[in-house]
This record gives sequence, C-alpha cells and structure tokens, in this order.
Amino acid sequence: MSDQVLETGQPPEGDAPEAYLLNKRDVAAILYAVDIDDREKLIELMEPLHAADIADLLEQINAFDRSRLVRLFDREFDGEILSELDDSIRDEVISILTPQVLHEAVRELDSDDVVDIIEDLEGPQQETILDALEDSDRAAVEQALTYPEYSAGRLMQREVVMAPEHWTVGAAIDHLRATPEDELPDQFYHIIIVDPRLHPVGNVTLGKLMRSRRETMLSDLLEETFQVIPAMRDEGDVAYAFNQYHLISAPVVDEDGRLIGVITIDDAMAVLDDEHEEDILRLAGVGEGSLSDRVRETTKQRLPWLAVNLVTAIAASLVIAQFEVALAQIVALAVLMPIVASMGGNAGTQSLTVAVRALATKDLTGSNVWRVIRRECLVGLINGAIFAVVMGIVGVIWFGSPALGGVIAVAMVVNMVVAGLAGTGIPILLERIGVDPALASGAFVTTVTDVVGFFAFLGLAAAVLL
Repeated sequence: MSDQVLETGQPPEGDAPEAYLLNKRDVAAILYAVDIDDREKLIELMEPLHAADIADLLEQINAFDRSRLVRLFDREFDGEILSELDDSIRDEVISILTPQVLHEAVRELDSDDVVDIIEDLEGPQQETILDALEDSDRAAVEQALTYPEYSAGRLMQREVVMAPEHWTVGAAIDHLRATPEDELPDQFYHIIIVDPRLHPVGNVTLGKLMRSRRETMLSDLLEETFQVIPAMRDEGDVAYAFNQYHLISAPVVDEDGRLIGVITIDDAMAVLDDEHEEDILRLAGVGEGSLSDRVRETTKQRLPWLAVNLVTAIAASLVIAQFEVALAQIVALAVLMPIVASMGGNAGTQSLTVAVRALATKDLTGSNVWRVIRRECLVGLINGAIFAVVMGIVGVIWFGSPALGGVIAVAMVVNMVVAGLAGTGIPILLERIGVDPALASGAFVTTVTDVVGFFAFLGLAAAVLL
C-alpha cells in the first residue's frame, strides 16, 4: 500500500477502485528486495504496512516467495501478522519461522488471538507456541482450549479490566495507572463492574470514566445496554448479539455466573464475517475453501456437491425420458424446455438466498414464516405471469403455434410459483431438522425446479399438442 494511503487513511483522489489494496509497485519492490536478499530494503518497505496488509501480501504470493520473504524478514515478524493470516497458510508460515521469532511474536498477542492461532495446529506446533508463553498466559490459553470449538469460551480473551461496585472514578483511574502495562489488554473499551462474588453487574465506558469527576461512583455510570454471555454460548449467537444490540464488548461468565473473560467487537465481527462468507460458499457448494488452497484440497471440497448435482441432473433427465415420444414429434419442445427450467432455477435461487440469509440473521422465525412463504409464492406468480406473456408471444412468433405458446406460458407460471415455494420452504425445513440450510438447500431446490419445470412443460405439451 502506498505511503499516501497509509498516512491519511484514505486512498489518493481518483484511486477509489483500488482503495486499501496493496499497491502493485510496492509488492514488486518487496519481491525484488527478496530476490536480491536485501533485508534492510525489505524492512524499509514493509515497515509502513499494517499487519493485515502484510498478511494479504503473504496470502497473494506463491509458496516459494512466501518462504523466502518470511525467512528474510525474520526478527521483524510481528504476532499481529499471524493473527491476520488465513488459516490455510498460517501453519505453513509458522513452520518457516525460527523458534525465537515465533516465541517473540506470540508473546505480544492477547490470549484470544493465541487461541485462534493454535486451535487448528497439530500437537507439536501447539506445544511450541504454548512453550513460548508466560506461565499465566499459558494457563489462560489452555483453559480457553477446554471449551468447545466455536463457543464464547474459545472466542473470549482472559485479560479483563474490572472494578468493584463501591469504587469511585478516581479509584478506578488510579488503579489503571498503577497496573503494569503488560497486565492490561492492548485495547479495551469498558471497565466491567462486578459484585463481591465476581458476578458482572454492568459496564462503564472509558469515555464516561474520563469525563466524570473523581468522586463519582462507578455504579452511577453504568451503561443502559448490558449483555452477559455464557461461556458455552455458540459464537454465531454471540456475533448476532453484538450486531443486534450494538455492543462494543461483553463479559463472559462461567456456569456459576462469575466473570472469566471478555469478548470485544473486533472478534465478534470477525465471526459475523466468517458466518457470512461460509453461507455464500456453501450456497455455491464450494465448502470453506480459500484462494490459498491447493488444487487437491479444492477438488476434494467441491467433488461431493458436484456428485450430488449429477444425481439431481439424472433425476431431471428421467422425467424428460418419460416424454420421449412428444420430444421426437415436436422438436420445438427441446428448444424451449431449457428456458422453463432455467427461469425456475433462477427464481428458486433468489428465494433461497433470501431465506438462508434471513435464517442466519434470525429474521425468519415461526411467527412470520407463512407470511414470507406466501410472499415468495405471490412474487413467483406475478413474475411467472409476466414472463408467461413474453414466452407465449415468443412461442407464437418463433414457431407459429398459439397452442405451444400457451403451453410454455402455463408451465412458466407453474414453475415460478413452485420455485418461490421450494426456495423458501426447503431451507426452513432443513433448518427445522438440524441440517445446515446453506449447505444442502441448493441441490434440492435445483432438483425441484428442474423436475417440476420439465414435467409441467412436457406433460402439458403431450396432453395439448399430441
């Protein structure tokens, strides 16, 4: 990224399409410094970059250049870069780093970032990173790893700033100033107020703390919005709570309601982003892959769902085979048949996308499910009627057959209505029986729209035209 972007936080005027992207010239200069083994030049070029930009750079270059760059960068490698790296190449980078550099890198991180790095590593690599931590930090990380994956206990950081109910603003400020820097989180937004049993009772924002008089009681400054998160709560629900209630941070409690950690908005939004990305990828049947995955891994991820699609395509072909006589006598049916299926498939995908997203955000519930299904069916009916008129006219002009135009018009309406019903109903049904609707809905919806479209069109044609 250019210095101008880094210094101002805004892209140069006229560069909006490439805002916040790595500058190609800078990337070329960095790779040239690696080629000529110029460590000083590499450090000079890398120093202005944010850890997230360096992580992007490492993800975009090939494995050979990545290995050379990491080795040459060596002691300058920052722990924040590790936390920003995609999981698919983090293991590779960790294996390249020397033990000394790795130790220094992980010591800089909060406990939640360390947990995020090591939870997917193999045993020896996990032990290497754990050995680099101070005893207290290691205990905190190991405790977090005892919680289920994708739970609040895994997501939280153990570094917490808390104060008793009876403290004043002055006492809290004095305490923060007297606390060694390495015992406070790198970033925090609230002081969590606790009762004598360490039960969280409220949050005080740093803004209120700094603008209040020293003698003001902390209990008088509590935020109106306060959510306590159980350690076993699913991280997807945690992200939803942050988004729903506009939280900045929230305390995490154990089964007895005692404060054990805190989740901050950056971690919650990272989960929300992962959930959105996962839904998009699963809707397309490509799993949870990334651009850094190898050919073999990507093939293994996509192959199962392509196989499912093959089975559904065969099912649709079996329907077509039942009307072999009609297709042989009226060639126009073969020409128009894909149009009916394609329109139904696209309409089903539209309804499916809306339904899956609404389920993920908890907007689609038992109280409005029938209203949503009715709406999608009516939308399918109206759109079907509009395109039925269009295709009816096309059928008459193209093939000179009003009857054929009427058949494709009726089939279009039927398939569009069914597409709206299937696109909404199938993900709801799958969600009710405990199957991820984003993962499995696409194949079922495509099958329904293909089978219904072919059956309606060819069945009507056989009955009316033969």
